[in-house]
Amino acid sequence: MKIGTIDLGERPALLAPMEDVTDIGFRLLCRRMGAAMVYSEFVAADALVRMVNKSLRKLEVCPEERPVAIQIYGKEPGPMADAARIVVEQAHPDVLDLNFGCPVKKIATKGAGAGLLRDIPKMLDITRAVVDAVGSQVPVTVKTRLGWDHEHKIIVELAEQLQDCGISALTIHGRTRSQLYSDQADWTLIGEVKKNPRMHIPIIGNGDITSAERAVEAFERWGVDAIMVGRATFGRPWIFREIVEKTHPQTPPVREGSPSGLAAGLAGEGQLTLDWKLDILKEQVLTSVARSNELSGIRHIRRHLAATPLFKGIPDFRQTRIRMLQAETVDELFEVMEHTRTLLHRQLRIKN
Repeated sequence: MKIGTIDLGERPALLAPMEDVTDIGFRLLCRRMGAAMVYSEFVAADALVRMVNKSLRKLEVCPEERPVAIQIYGKEPGPMADAARIVVEQAHPDVLDLNFGCPVKKIATKGAGAGLLRDIPKMLDITRAVVDAVGSQVPVTVKTRLGWDHEHKIIVELAEQLQDCGISALTIHGRTRSQLYSDQADWTLIGEVKKNPRMHIPIIGNGDITSAERAVEAFERWGVDAIMVGRATFGRPWIFREIVEKTHPQTPPVREGSPSGLAAGLAGEGQLTLDWKLDILKEQVLTSVARSNELSGIRHIRRHLAATPLFKGIPDFRQTRIRMLQAETVDELFEVMEHTRTLLHRQLRIKN
């Protein structure tokens, strides 16, 4: 599959843009695990135009993570076009993505993100403005949802309209804005968009890709060109390895290179063992701390540790989990994680 001239290979799995999650450290790890392309945290166009430092820092990109997409959001064509120019000038992304899908209240109710699903003419104006501004330099893509609510699932018609604006690919999340992240994602309309003979740009499916088996279903049943994985990566960046091994059984799942940190020497073994996974999580901790400071880095990584499937099913784990989430130093956190390793190995021995 290609986006513009960017060749992502067959059946690529992409890391979704997620605020306060897809920072550069996590993107690098997911690329190592097999993600074909990674997306930045979404960046407010207005903040970029005002040159707000916090937003400008989100444009940091390193060569090892490419291909990488920068995603921006906003509610007016002018500022979005200006922000796109800033992104291209400062980050030189491989892809520039427009966020028309974020359902968060503070964004959507102000007319940005998924809020633009209630104002399609403006969404199209923004898309055309950005394509006109930077489309000759970088592929412009869009991420959106099925529609605003159940009564307004407009994605089949909207997909054609966005394509006519000049975008190079379209990502569709299989929920409406009103659903937020509840209920099960509905892929039927994603499949209809893909089957539409008038559509010629790549269609990327998103929503509830929680396993390698779901990834295979997305490709084989719905025919999408690529899949995008979001919340299932929390505490489980190796889901990309699982997907690659299922969709490309003859392809080495880990990118070539020299993995760093606690996982060095493990990433090339091709075995997703319990110890390997725990070491990957510990590496995430160290990377997070290195990019900020000890306490901030630990707080940033807590959602990953809390969500990891590794710890599910451990008897009487509640107090251990509380200790993990209350840890304020790397030593404290690693002590709890090593205790967890002991619990997991004990559980495996009991099962065997």
